[in-house]
Amino acid sequence: MALEPAARPKLLMASRNKGKLLELRKLLEEIPVDILTAADFPWLPEVAEDGQTFQENAARKAQETARGSGILTIADDSGLEVDALGGQPGIHSARFAGEPADDTRNNRKLLELLRDVPPSQRTARFICTIAVATPAGELYFARGACEGIILEEPRGSGGFGYDPLFYIPYLQKTFAELSVEEKNPVSHRGRALQQAVTIIRQLIKGEDKND
Repeated sequence: MALEPAARPKLLMASRNKGKLLELRKLLEEIPVDILTAADFPWLPEVAEDGQTFQENAARKAQETARGSGILTIADDSGLEVDALGGQPGIHSARFAGEPADDTRNNRKLLELLRDVPPSQRTARFICTIAVATPAGELYFARGACEGIILEEPRGSGGFGYDPLFYIPYLQKTFAELSVEEKNPVSHRGRALQQAVTIIRQLIKGEDKND
């Protein structure tokens, strides 16, 4: 009698952001896991992102989701830090212009605040912290950053959030002008996930040994 193939391990992405999920799925293709999202667990409540740092928010999302689902979970918190604004919008990036979160209004507010700031002082960076949590409570972190400049008007139609305004000088393009394949190797999220992949692989190996 033929043996049925062993079930692949599962990995849950604690996010409902479609743009973010698209990037994460692409980056996780190399890992032999079945990827689930928060949409697969509609009964799980949304986790409040009321921490004071990216790491606090990522940790809370990952731990509470892993505990509620019983599945190895990754969660990220990311945002834009603009030097001329003292690091704003930072952890408030998604709702910079208020509720509900809206990319267009956020970008409009950012441009208004930087209206009189010259190009040489419009330096900024995207920051991403990824938390990997096991149902048993283990917690691991990965971090990535990408330096750039905030343009005076949007360019490009791809990406999401502040991508049309975030210009990378050495590429001479905004994030919104890059394909997913071009963006992932250089983005804050891509760099953080490269580290997280190593963590996830090690955790999966540990699960296999315990089976």
